[in-house]
Amino acid sequence: MRTRDFSRAPRMAQANAMFTGGNRYASVWALASTVPRWRRMVADMRRMRGYCAHKIYYEPPLTLGVLAWFESMDDLLLFARTGEHRWFMEWATDTSHATAGFIRMYRADPHGYSNGVWRAEDQAMGLDERFTPLSRESQGPPVLRRRRTRATP
Repeated sequence: MRTRDFSRAPRMAQANAMFTGGNRYASVWALASTVPRWRRMVADMRRMRGYCAHKIYYEPPLTLGVLAWFESMDDLLLFARTGEHRWFMEWATDTSHATAGFIRMYRADPHGYSNGVWRAEDQAMGLDERFTPLSRESQGPPVLRRRRTRATP
């Protein structure tokens, strides 16, 4: 069911800005040596105004990254200015510590979907009748497909 009210959804669903980033470290030593500063940076992020949630991911052999959700893009960008984050970015871009890195930032559309106890309007569960249309469509296809019937001889 489509909605613009995510007040009953988990904190992550209330975010309007998302950060995704990762670094491929040059060595196990480089990766391991960041742990104390990484923990401080994550602690700073959790205390920031507008922080909603985060998830840390590891991709073998040496890539470590984070997905983080904030109430607004300004809240996300303010985190990027913190001292620990600045130190970490400078340290990671030194070519002796990391061989690659990326950052992407996304804004949430004001509308989305919710069901059950996360639905602010009521606790109904159900499907929308149609998928959200693609940019080249005026209307999305039906969610439920018609069942095919066998022709009887």
